[in-house]
Amino acid sequence: MLAAMPQPPAAASRDEPVIRDRGDACPGALRLHAADDGFLARVRIPGGLLSASQAAALALAADRFGDGHLELTSRGNVQLRGLAEGCGPGLAELLDGAGLLPAPSHERIRNIVASPLADPAAVRALDTTLCADPRAAALSGRFLFAVDDGRGDVAALDPDVTLLARPGGRVLVRLGAAPDAAEVAAADAARAALEAALHFLAAAAAAGTRAWRIAELPDEHALDTGEFTTRLIGRGIGARYVPDAPRPYADPPAPGVHADALCVLVPLGRLTTAQWRELPGDLRVTPWRSILVSDTAARPAGLVTSPDGPWESVTACTGRPGCAKSLSDVRADARAVAHRARGQLPVHWSGCERRCGHPRGTAWVDLVATPEGYRIDGRPVPPNELAAAVADARSQPRVSEDAVKK
Repeated sequence: MLAAMPQPPAAASRDEPVIRDRGDACPGALRLHAADDGFLARVRIPGGLLSASQAAALALAADRFGDGHLELTSRGNVQLRGLAEGCGPGLAELLDGAGLLPAPSHERIRNIVASPLADPAAVRALDTTLCADPRAAALSGRFLFAVDDGRGDVAALDPDVTLLARPGGRVLVRLGAAPDAAEVAAADAARAALEAALHFLAAAAAAGTRAWRIAELPDEHALDTGEFTTRLIGRGIGARYVPDAPRPYADPPAPGVHADALCVLVPLGRLTTAQWRELPGDLRVTPWRSILVSDTAARPAGLVTSPDGPWESVTACTGRPGCAKSLSDVRADARAVAHRARGQLPVHWSGCERRCGHPRGTAWVDLVATPEGYRIDGRPVPPNELAAAVADARSQPRVSEDAVKK
């Protein structure tokens, strides 16, 4: 019998009402977070799209203000760590000059993941539409938009609003994990996504629970796609209700050449500015901690450019020394056993029970640091057996929680 994937406490408690007593504390480029290794800035990169000059500016910022490294997040954003206190104004000026802060009032809500092959124009249209509406600034820093090219890769990342491309220049707009959707013309997709966000904000205000995401709305205030479709029509957007909307799924791109682009995997999502500068031209940062570059001959040192290596499905939280809550240097531990603990299932190394950055939409091996060592899928493992235990867990068949519920 297939085992169900482990669920973090936050996911396991979704049946209970989520009541927020404060706004979200997500860091941004202007709101820095105090970590154990200095301050942290999270620069939103809608759709992962970076021009060569913007990429150069991020490297300069990491060298000038931080620890000389860049981190890729599971939403395709870039983090700078080890920032000195008081660097905020200088950092903001540098990022603004590179066009990375088009709307300071909205900079933390520009959370847009996109399929690596999605039309960049669709991403930019959504970003521009969100930044132009003052009401959108009320969204939390965790509210997520997805622009999916129709294959279903980023649609599997638990977005709040999904724009799923369909044949004939049509787009499905899905609210959270709803089985239904509203269909609109591609030209209206950005406006429809904004209306979806405003629809959520109205429901959250009515609920009074200060929900950050669609899944947190109480049942009596859950979003109704039929009502949303009517709302779109009332706003002059041609929309059609689709009761049983398609839910395609595609795996993320593996390291290697894809058509005219090279997918470069960054082990554990952290690279030096020297490695970053070896990536030529415009970049597309993916939500799977990889980067697409147009030069298919590029082979940056220390990064992964071919499939079937040990790093394709290994992720980790920040761990020590950056996070005060972590009980271990999880990245160092992951590197120590990566080549000896291969397997099919993704594995996520967590420094504490919060399991920050764990995989979405798939079954995965749950490896959590404790005061006594590590626990794998709830079972304590002696340090000398860690590599073998991880390899064994990665080879065991299991299904995701979503599949279990179905």
